[in-house]
Amino acid sequence: MRAFFLLASLGVVAAENGLDGWLRYASLPCSQECKSKLPASIIALNATETSPVYVAGTELQEGLKSIYGGKPEISHNKCETRPSSSIVIGTLKQYREACGTQKDIPELDEDGFWLDTRNNTVQILGSNERGVLYGAFEYLSMLAQGNFSEIAYATNPVAPIRWVNQWDNMDGSIERGYGGPSIFFKNGAIVDDMTRIKQYARLLASVRINAIVINNVNANATLLTAKNIEGLGRVADTFRPYGIQVGVSLNFASPKTFGGLDTFDPLDDSVIKWWSNITHQIYEKVPDMAGYLVKASSEGQPGPETYNRTLAEGANVFANALQPHGGIIMFRAFVYNQLNESNWDADRANAAVEFFKELDGKFEDNVVVQIKYGPIDFQVREPASPLFANLLKTSTAIELQVTQEYLGQQSHLVYLPPLWKEIFDFDLRVDQKPSFVRDVYSGKRFNRKLGGTTAVVNVGTNTTWLGSHLAMSNLYAYGRVAWDPTDDPERMLQDWIRLTFGLDKTVLETITKISMESWPAYENYSGNLGIQTLTDILYTHYGPNPASQDDNGWGQWTRADRTSIGMDRTVSNGTGFSGQYPAEVATKYENIETTPDNLLLWFHHVNYTHRLHSGKTVIQHFYDAHYDGAATAQTFLEQWKKLQNKVDKERYEHVLRRLEYQSGHSVIWRDAIVDFYHNLSGIPDKSKRVGHHPWRIEAEDMSLDGYETYSVSPFETASGAVAVVTSSNNTVGIAKTKIKFPSGQYDLAINYYDLYGGQSQWKVYLNEKKVGEWLGNSEDILSHTPSIYLDGHSATRIKFRNIKVKKGDILKIIGTPDGVEPAPLDYVAFLAKGIVD
Repeated sequence: MRAFFLLASLGVVAAENGLDGWLRYASLPCSQECKSKLPASIIALNATETSPVYVAGTELQEGLKSIYGGKPEISHNKCETRPSSSIVIGTLKQYREACGTQKDIPELDEDGFWLDTRNNTVQILGSNERGVLYGAFEYLSMLAQGNFSEIAYATNPVAPIRWVNQWDNMDGSIERGYGGPSIFFKNGAIVDDMTRIKQYARLLASVRINAIVINNVNANATLLTAKNIEGLGRVADTFRPYGIQVGVSLNFASPKTFGGLDTFDPLDDSVIKWWSNITHQIYEKVPDMAGYLVKASSEGQPGPETYNRTLAEGANVFANALQPHGGIIMFRAFVYNQLNESNWDADRANAAVEFFKELDGKFEDNVVVQIKYGPIDFQVREPASPLFANLLKTSTAIELQVTQEYLGQQSHLVYLPPLWKEIFDFDLRVDQKPSFVRDVYSGKRFNRKLGGTTAVVNVGTNTTWLGSHLAMSNLYAYGRVAWDPTDDPERMLQDWIRLTFGLDKTVLETITKISMESWPAYENYSGNLGIQTLTDILYTHYGPNPASQDDNGWGQWTRADRTSIGMDRTVSNGTGFSGQYPAEVATKYENIETTPDNLLLWFHHVNYTHRLHSGKTVIQHFYDAHYDGAATAQTFLEQWKKLQNKVDKERYEHVLRRLEYQSGHSVIWRDAIVDFYHNLSGIPDKSKRVGHHPWRIEAEDMSLDGYETYSVSPFETASGAVAVVTSSNNTVGIAKTKIKFPSGQYDLAINYYDLYGGQSQWKVYLNEKKVGEWLGNSEDILSHTPSIYLDGHSATRIKFRNIKVKKGDILKIIGTPDGVEPAPLDYVAFLAKGIVD
């Protein structure tokens, strides 16, 4: 049981920009009893400044000073008894040599540690130096949360691989990055200044990440120049004191495109020699390199199939080059070809098993197949990948996503651990025995020595790291679940909240509530019943565009038509995907009666009028869920406002802007999806909400001067399918209308489009009195990938609150275009209290 002694409000702290993340170590009041529990000295059993033990001592010293004001002295290589309390840190071997005994300490696995806060001396002992550093961060985490519990326990990682993947490009851009440019690369080279990299190393080490791949899986071979390999050595030197090894992504065709060979055939002797030589060159500069990450034969990337070689033969050329150095190769299972949707048997979800199952046992021992948690691509809900149940002799790692590619791109709050936990806890029932996904990828189920987790993270130079303060909860929790996938999502979240925002009870309860509700809400307003995230998969992967899923070769199909929807993935009548699971699971998914509602449309093609286990029809569930999800998103903003005097101003306003935006964009999502399927099916909403907006005034129905109508595509991303834009980029637009609603106090909600490439200005007047204005600058203040079109990505909703209105008043909006952005307007809604629209 943990005891937290400082849960009362502690007052507002100075403005913070997020750079310290959960390692901010904010000052806490300390009573005399509290001070008596604090150690007066630190004994670090390694004096080498680049060792993790030495770093652990420094972290403890600075952390204690920051939190409680005391700065214990540090000594090295001694273990004498002190009159005051002390902390002893070191490996079990170092402790035994310096202190002589190590009683009652359980066996520790690699990277594991023992933490004992009983008696006068705190012991932090690791199986290795990395484990010591982990234990130091654990102890500091306790103290930073006001926790002085007397504890004694050992903890070990569930698996040896706990990696993060960065999708950073050599020019400094980041694929699917929403927190600014790369901290690693600029202008084709590795950066000179290691400051931000060191700060990142601290964050990763504190949550027990032990390796990082610093460049994009869609790799650029110029990383392999002598200058960049030299730079890679500097990066590795920066990470090494924090127990983190560096790895790199490779382009499969590098021997030809970069090395000057006439082939990149993995069985060609010259290619084999080339990879061996380049690997040796890297290890000369980075002797502890973790290994390679390779994406091959997928999405246009070169691979072994170019030469009719198997994926195993492709992976093994790297494995053999790495073996003398002790490195491993992470080979992505994200391999698929474009497909013909008219073929009812075609299914991208089948690809991983089809490509890899027959290769089981043909990979070298240091190959780890890296498998996305679901068979498609980081969707809001997918079943667990069946490939985990089909590789019994090959080491695997699960690939998660911290960067929210399909899931709101850090502009929407979506706390991801509840999603991950559903995957971790899924029982694949291999050979009719318990086979939880977490036990498969860790190596436990099939007795494999390698295995673990990796996550696409994509931090950037923004001080918030990910582009949003609240999004950092996902990175913190990722480290926790990489260590222990049974960790509770809410408990992890609350530890992060206390470390990041302090110990105020209201802050804790509020952020806990909105975060735990965020994934279900996002699923409800973006795509449910297993239909995947109904985003635009052909463009930014951000806003709504359900039609983009179908009629293309990318295979994220819904097969929606006027009467029915869903992918038939049964063996009996569909793509056969359900048969890729072991028999017990396959039987459940094959039968529509035993398939859970939340995956119905993943496995079955049904009429819109099909009744769910809940009793609702599919189409009515769609309507209700999207309205419910958007309604929940409105509450996030109102709850956050209660924290105005409890969170520092800088972070309060940053989060406020994003939750305000999300509240509006969730309505845009809601309307787009329900309008699309209402138009497609022709089936009315029983609650008469869809297509019925009595409090809206469409911009095209207003009196226009300098504005003209514009048909928006996709149609469902504009109310009534039409918006207005200025007639030229030099023309000011004016839209006027007489208000016919009853007199009263309203919130004024205005839907507009914020395009990349301009920052238009809008002003709102009632009877010539200005009641609001705004600037179209979301590309500067939000995180998601911007759009150059009027669509679901650029659609935005802003509110001006508590406006007194009289029936007959004249509303006027003046839009001033800028650049390519023609001050677009969609509609205005007058919302009385309790009305969402």
